[in-house]
Amino acid sequence: MAGNSSWTKFSPYLLSVLRIVAAFLFMQHGAEKLFGVPGGSFALISSAKLFTLVPGLAGILEFGGGCLLLVGLFSRPIAFILSGEMAFAYFMAHFPHNHVFPILNGGDLAVLFCFAFLYISAAGPGPWSVDRALGRA
Repeated sequence: MAGNSSWTKFSPYLLSVLRIVAAFLFMQHGAEKLFGVPGGSFALISSAKLFTLVPGLAGILEFGGGCLLLVGLFSRPIAFILSGEMAFAYFMAHFPHNHVFPILNGGDLAVLFCFAFLYISAAGPGPWSVDRALGRA
């Protein structure tokens, strides 16, 4: 049990690392939808498609929400909204492919983001966040 307590002291910092890494990866999906980078084919920042559900609203949520989550601002509500977006994405885009297992229907990343963001919405942003600096965490 003594070895266990030494790891416990790092858990708040690892929560911040989880939030930062997940947000950075998530932002890339939004940047691809909105700006066509890195390597995306959408680039609809000046297009009428910006006001569509996918990729417009999804890109805004993924990039904008990812930016806020990256710095840890409004972390709990943003993480909750992004968790819901990923649940919606899974059931709208992946689940209908008649495969029970997410790895077979391409939805494994959506499921992982969904539950990572759900955890962050409950656990908070961790110590390395704007929310914590402002005393809101």
